[in-house]
Amino acid sequence: MSVWRRWVENPDNLVVRQAIFQVHLWVGAVAGVYVAVMSISGSIAVFRNELSGRFGIEWLVDFHDNLLSGQHGRFVNGLGAICLTLLCLTGAVVWWPGINHWRRSLTVNWRAHFARLMWDLHSALGFWCFLFVLVWGISGIYFAFPQAFNTAFGLFDPHDKVTDQLLLALSDLHFGRFGWFTEIVWAMLGLVPAILSITGVFLCCRRMIYKTSSPRDQTPRAAQ
Repeated sequence: MSVWRRWVENPDNLVVRQAIFQVHLWVGAVAGVYVAVMSISGSIAVFRNELSGRFGIEWLVDFHDNLLSGQHGRFVNGLGAICLTLLCLTGAVVWWPGINHWRRSLTVNWRAHFARLMWDLHSALGFWCFLFVLVWGISGIYFAFPQAFNTAFGLFDPHDKVTDQLLLALSDLHFGRFGWFTEIVWAMLGLVPAILSITGVFLCCRRMIYKTSSPRDQTPRAAQ
């Protein structure tokens, strides 16, 4: 059986897929709490203009942007954004369950047992919100390391005719700066990384508990 056919029909047994799964697992385990905290604070920070006058949330915005630590905190945020982007890309690979099961990975069975419910939430939300989370990861890298982006884009757009517009759009996409409706949508979607982190940490802990189980039980399908 060719590698492509194995990927289409039964990807769990591919060594490359198993390696990518390990990267996804351990990056998620290390960065899970950080991603959850940034997710929640970011959802609140979407309404920074509306809330600052009443509640003085400047410290929360500074926490989300710089971890209350200036440039050092922003550097850490950049590393966190890299982790989030890596989780998105590896998660996209890990998500594919095979041609016979892919539809099941798009939905949540609310009547399933708890472990299966956690896996369904992790899988379905990861799929449907992939682009949003990826944009937040990439834009987070840009906010932390803007010069790297400017240098890279400068190779293709020396006069910054297109680059400035793209980077402005990236910033607007990060915060949902397209009106009150998108701010509400962004605030709700902004909680998705937190849910992915919580469900992911649960699945990781469960995997560690059952690490002596059969090989089948040590794949994401153990949550079935």
